[in-house]
Amino acid sequence: MWEAANGVWEAWEELNKIVLSPSPHTPPLPTLCLFQQTLHKINKYSKSMTPRPSTPWIYRWSRHAIGAVASIGLVETAFLTAVEFAGSAADVCPTSSCKEVLESPYATVFGLPLTLFGFIAYASMALLALAPLAIAPERNQQLRSTLEKNTWLPMFALGTAMLVFSINLMYLMLFKIDALCPYCIVSALLSVTLFVLTLICRDWEDVGQLFLTGTLVVMATAIAVLGVYANVDDSVASPLRTATGETTLRSPKSETKGGETGPPIINISGASEIALAQHLNDIGTKEYGAYWCPHCHEQKELFGKEAFSLINYVECDAKGNNARPQMCKAAGISGFPTWEIKGKLYAGVQSLEKLAEISGYSGPSDFHYPFPYR
Repeated sequence: MWEAANGVWEAWEELNKIVLSPSPHTPPLPTLCLFQQTLHKINKYSKSMTPRPSTPWIYRWSRHAIGAVASIGLVETAFLTAVEFAGSAADVCPTSSCKEVLESPYATVFGLPLTLFGFIAYASMALLALAPLAIAPERNQQLRSTLEKNTWLPMFALGTAMLVFSINLMYLMLFKIDALCPYCIVSALLSVTLFVLTLICRDWEDVGQLFLTGTLVVMATAIAVLGVYANVDDSVASPLRTATGETTLRSPKSETKGGETGPPIINISGASEIALAQHLNDIGTKEYGAYWCPHCHEQKELFGKEAFSLINYVECDAKGNNARPQMCKAAGISGFPTWEIKGKLYAGVQSLEKLAEISGYSGPSDFHYPFPYR
C-alpha cells in the first residue's frame, strides 16, 4: 500500500517539474500527452492498492463444519448400535417415550437396528467431507482439487436422502408411535444441518444439475422408505427352532375382537419352561409388555406357547388385546418388557435362568431355547 502511495507522489512531482519548471534543453510536450502519461502511471499504482476478493469464510471452513456435524451423528449412532447389539438400546433411554420409540417395529430395518444405517450414513458423510483435507496441497494439489470437486455432489445427495428419512422418522414419531425420542430428534437436527451446509457452502455453477439431483434423490428415498415400512406391522417371516429341533416360519400378526395380539408364539414349550411359568404364576409374578414390542415377543418365544399361556401377562398398549394401560401406569412401567417379581421390577428380556434365580425356582432347568443376548 505504501509503495503505491509513493508511486502516486512521484508521478505528481514529475508533473510539477515538467509543467512549472520546464528545462530549456527539453522541448515542451503537448499538454494532453503529458496528462495521459501521468494519469497512466497513477492508474498503474492505484490498481495495486485494490484488494483482491477473498474466498468467503463459509467456503473455506465448509468441509470442517460438515465433518464435525457428521462426526457427532456418527458417535451417537455408534453408541446406540453397540448398546442395541449388546442388549437393548431402550435401556439407555432417558424417557419412557424414548423407550417406546426404540422398541417399536419402526426401529428395525431388515432385522437390523435403524441406528446401524444411520451410522453408515454419518460415516459416509464424514469420509466425503474430510478425505480431501487429508491430502497436503503442497504435495498433491491436483488430487486434492479433484477430490474436492467430485465429492460435493455426492455429499449433497446423501444430505438430501438423510433429510427425507429424518422427516419421515419425525412423522412416524408424531403420528404413528405417538412418542418422541431425544436421540432421534438430535439425529434429525444433525441431518437438517448437513443438508443446509452441503447446499450453501459451495458456489454451485450448475443449479439445474443440483435441482435435478435433489429431485431424484427425494423420489428414490421416499419410495425406499415407503417400501421398507409398508408392512412394518406384519411380522417378517423368519425361521424359529422348536423344542424338537424343527424349523417353522413365523406368520403375520393376528388380531382378535378384543384388540391386537401381535405375532403368534411359535416355539413349543418343554417341561422345564412349563414348570417355571407355573412357579412364576404361583408367586404372583407379572410381565408388562406391548403387542408390537419385538423384545416382548423374544421373551415369549423363550417360554414357548404352552408355558407363556401360564404367565400373568399385562398388555400396556391401549390397542392391544385385554389392554390394561392404567395398571402399567400405576406400576411405573417405562419400557417393555418389564417383569415384576416379589415387588421388584426387572426391565428388558430376561433369560429363563435369571427368572428362575430371582424368583426362587428350584425345579427342572433344562430350558430349550438360548438367550439371544449372551
